[in-house]
Amino acid sequence: MADNQFPLRDRSEEGEPQVHPAIDIQYLLRAEKRLFHAISGRTPLAEVLHQICAALDSELGNMISLVSLPNDDTTGLVAIGKSAKLFGLHKFCSASVVGGEDEILGSLEMYCTEPRRPFLREVQLIERAACLAAVAIRRHHEARDPA
Repeated sequence: MADNQFPLRDRSEEGEPQVHPAIDIQYLLRAEKRLFHAISGRTPLAEVLHQICAALDSELGNMISLVSLPNDDTTGLVAIGKSAKLFGLHKFCSASVVGGEDEILGSLEMYCTEPRRPFLREVQLIERAACLAAVAIRRHHEARDPA
């Protein structure tokens, strides 16, 4: 994600043990098979994006994430941010969902129960979720507007 709006940090900074990255991303990789079936099976885009966010939230814990599209109502997104704050949630990160040729397809917004920045392993999972969202959005566009 070239447009990350959050700095990286590694769990080792906090004295937490390092875990091999292949083990860290196991759940999201298991979910990917199901997600790719949903994408290729023409599951509605909103449902696929919800499933991607649910897989990410489950892996990271204590998170709420959502993918918004460029044509989404911006006042709705502002309301979501205000509601998150009202319920004691803090903005965890905001990342662009980028397609080919650096086309912005949407954004991934994440909220957390504690104010903190993502750890390196979390950034890897966020990047993977954004990549899956890009695949889903591109597939949706291709199905809607066949060339």
